[in-house]
Amino acid sequence: MASPEEDMANNAATPPVAAEVVGDAHLLGFSDEILLHILSHVPSTDLVLNVRPTCRKLAELCLDKSLVHTVLLQKDYQASEDKVKQLVKEIGQEIQQLNLAGCYWLSGSTIEHVARCRNLVRVNLSGCHLTSLRLSKVLSALEHLRSLAIDVNPGFDASQLSSECRATLSRVRELKQTLFTPSYGVVPCCPSLHKLLLYFEILDRTREGAVLSGQLMVGQSNVPHYQNLRVFYARLAPGYINQEVVRLYLAVLSDRTPENLHAFLISVPGSFAESGATKNLLESMARNVALDALQLPRSWLNGSALLQNMKFNNPFYFSFSRCTLSGGHLIQRVINGGKDLRSLASLNLSGCVHCLSPDSLLRKAEDDIDSSILETLVASCCNLRHLNLSAAHHHSSDGLGRHLCQLLARLGQLRSLSLPVCSIADSARGPPAQPVMHAAPRGFGKKVRIGVQTSAGPFPGPAAPQPASVFWSLLKSLHFLEHLELIGSNFSSAMPRNEPAIRNSLPPCSRAQNVGDSEVAAIGQLAFLRHLTLAQLPGLLTGSGLVNIGLQCQQLQSLSLANLGMMGKVVYMPALSSMLTHCRQLKDLRLEQPYLSANAQFFQALSHCASLQRLCLVSRSGTLQPDAVLAFMARCLHVVVCHMFTGDSLATCKSLQQSLLRSFQAERPALNVVIFPLLHEGLADVIRDVPMVHLDEVTLFKSRVAEEPPNLWW
Repeated sequence: MASPEEDMANNAATPPVAAEVVGDAHLLGFSDEILLHILSHVPSTDLVLNVRPTCRKLAELCLDKSLVHTVLLQKDYQASEDKVKQLVKEIGQEIQQLNLAGCYWLSGSTIEHVARCRNLVRVNLSGCHLTSLRLSKVLSALEHLRSLAIDVNPGFDASQLSSECRATLSRVRELKQTLFTPSYGVVPCCPSLHKLLLYFEILDRTREGAVLSGQLMVGQSNVPHYQNLRVFYARLAPGYINQEVVRLYLAVLSDRTPENLHAFLISVPGSFAESGATKNLLESMARNVALDALQLPRSWLNGSALLQNMKFNNPFYFSFSRCTLSGGHLIQRVINGGKDLRSLASLNLSGCVHCLSPDSLLRKAEDDIDSSILETLVASCCNLRHLNLSAAHHHSSDGLGRHLCQLLARLGQLRSLSLPVCSIADSARGPPAQPVMHAAPRGFGKKVRIGVQTSAGPFPGPAAPQPASVFWSLLKSLHFLEHLELIGSNFSSAMPRNEPAIRNSLPPCSRAQNVGDSEVAAIGQLAFLRHLTLAQLPGLLTGSGLVNIGLQCQQLQSLSLANLGMMGKVVYMPALSSMLTHCRQLKDLRLEQPYLSANAQFFQALSHCASLQRLCLVSRSGTLQPDAVLAFMARCLHVVVCHMFTGDSLATCKSLQQSLLRSFQAERPALNVVIFPLLHEGLADVIRDVPMVHLDEVTLFKSRVAEEPPNLWW
């Protein structure tokens, strides 16, 4: 192999930056194994188009099968049309797995180039622009394909799929299909399916206001094939039409339950009435299969003996979100009286308000939990990695060693955890007296906008966590926690899905008043924390605990804050600004707060987040400073999502949105800007145009811990 000096001589046209890399003996002196590990962190487009031409050694390594067999372009927002076409031209024949999920900025003609990757085994095209004809052209060339993810949009016509395309689909074993129109999509063409994931995102009305029908096209109803199915997953967005369509998919399952089915999951917001067909399906499943993953609509489980009859085989995921499952039923029917469930990796009990109490009939929200139920749960499911207990009032008594935090501290393998704010309070004492300067405004007292200093006093330093608190002890035990959510039991976002903005919110739980800056400061212990959500913490005064997080949680990538402190009189903005100056790895920021003043000081601090890619601000009666937003976007070159929903006028919002698009669209192909009044009646129509990847991950607030089984899709 040529020496670095020879390579330098043979590459006289090497750009200065590349030449510097080539001439660094410390880099090229590493073993190939180490260099391959380093190169694995370089985006595929940069690897092939920029790093590969620098020298012979890197040219060889960049084509190593460990780097080119799998190409991940999702969230590679710099992957322009030309770069993707050139990448496919250079290494298309080597690619076996290609992920283009959420690449909404690429045109359909660019997506067609995927057909050149003839050795593809897996391809994810969710969120990409694909017509029936383009899909047919692409799939016709991929005879080795076994795993496929696509969107089914209005206008999809399965009759346009060629015989070669259908032959490819007949061999597909894994299918993920996101439906934006009533359709079976390509499911009837896939008789070999082992895994079927369905995401229903169909709106009840068209843009013009016409009501859609859930009736599938006649001629398509010649049946999905489920005989080989092992995993069935369906997630529904709000709306009656999504329920109508999923029933048609389930009707086939009710006729004949697949013998090898081991995961059955349906996620439905709100109520979803049980039908005769679904009852037959559940009874058949109870008789014929043993599951290792289960999620059902709450109305199918409430008051049902189904769990008692269902058989489980080394289960790894359970979700009973929003079910009226009592602690007694949880222990008897799920844990089977303390049965060993060491296989269980993920458990979602969000919204199960009675799951830690023996009886759901007599319990009130403010009553204490039965710690023995939680103790049995922890002992039986000792290997849990993901646990969601949010959206409920889980209050602990003062008994020694019986606090919820003390019991959860035994789950040392947890990687993600979601708790209600009131559950981490040390005791049942009343809320602390607030200093006069933080008192709620009386009568017609003027509300203070966040971001405006109310006094000239110096900003207090980082808060000191209290080592004696049960929450501090809990986090000390969870060394490897990566995802933490503290969400108020009564919190609801002002921006729900497919509906007008919520103008009023429920008051926080009284015990949440006991959770303040010192508890937030304790989060700084989590050295591996990547994702943090804090919502409805009324006891937050200065926000000084946020500074601790910024200083100590250096791997933090996503941050969601909502309704911190007392509404209308919050002074934590200086602390947040101080925190942001330390968040070098932060990629996503969502901030929801009434009366937010997004001013120059805030955006100046946010500019320190060099890795920031997505920003969403939601503020009832809040204001923006357009010049500050433009200056921020000019400084932060990686930001591609700018969503702001405030109290500004429609004219102000449209003007700012147009200015941002005009200034930055050309150099940022993935740029998505939405600036709109939060309480405007046209908000729902604006939201429907937001790319699903951003809407689902940033724009809308939700708990994400144990939302889906781990490793549901590759």
